[in-house]
Amino acid sequence: MLGLWALLTLIGVLYAVWLGYGGHAFAATLTAFAFLFLLMLLFAARGAETSLAARFSAGSGYLLGAALLLVYLIYALGTNSFSFGRAATAASLIFIPLAIAASAERKPAGAWQDFVIIVGIWVAVKPLPQLWGFSMSHWLWPFPGGQLAYPLTVLLCVNVALGAFVLLRRTDGIGYSIGWGRNWSFFIVASFLAFACIAIPLGTGMHFIQWEPRWREWESLPLTALAILFFTAWPEEFLFRGLLQNLLSRASKSEIAGWWTASVLFGFSHITNLGFPNWRYVALATIAGIFYGWTWRRTGSIFASAIVHGAVDTTWHFLFRTQ
Repeated sequence: MLGLWALLTLIGVLYAVWLGYGGHAFAATLTAFAFLFLLMLLFAARGAETSLAARFSAGSGYLLGAALLLVYLIYALGTNSFSFGRAATAASLIFIPLAIAASAERKPAGAWQDFVIIVGIWVAVKPLPQLWGFSMSHWLWPFPGGQLAYPLTVLLCVNVALGAFVLLRRTDGIGYSIGWGRNWSFFIVASFLAFACIAIPLGTGMHFIQWEPRWREWESLPLTALAILFFTAWPEEFLFRGLLQNLLSRASKSEIAGWWTASVLFGFSHITNLGFPNWRYVALATIAGIFYGWTWRRTGSIFASAIVHGAVDTTWHFLFRTQ
């Protein structure tokens, strides 16, 4: 996992240098990105989430939170964007979910605190204030020109969720580890093809998508696919399958109820995409959530469902235009 982190970070650095970035602001941004990305991947090493939860006390969740805040301060001071308002907001994003998780430390999985944390993290990653022309993520991460606002917010929130649910709540069965199990290839390919057979004619019939391949952009396919996998598909699968579907199934004592409820909520979480209210997006995202949830149920891993999710988004990006 350390090798994967080093390789992906090096690729990102070389690409940024090629674009002309440099100086202390770039160094501070790189430090923040590299540290947040490292934590996200280290927790995904096989068995890491269970061993970390067993080895460290609940106080390690707050230690992780302090490290995350320090990383943000390094970014803010290094990019000359520090303000007490930004620092207080970052501290709130980190420590409020951790405090809520600590308040439910001895309760079984599926307590109301769990769902409050999930909703709060999702709003932070994909805020409703988009409707009013304001983005908190761009305000928190202004350098360089807000271009890294989304991935940095995602990385921060994923690490907060790991601290809350792995170190403090010690939630079982989130399937965060990156690995490969028996028949996974079949489940991944079957889920992707089955969804494509439904989504393409349905999306075309609803005049939501149109066949329009971007042949001139195919040289960027590897980097784009990796970015989609790690900064969109992986975090969303962790939140909606590893946490939400998992906790809903436990709370309702029904895997099917948790699966379908999480899929519908996943669909509605896209209602602000490309204009509010976007019911066509909600419909297709709900169907997609059903297939992602099925993959997670069959494999017990968000890595498998994230591959399907990433393949869907990458195919959409390169082969179709949203109308």
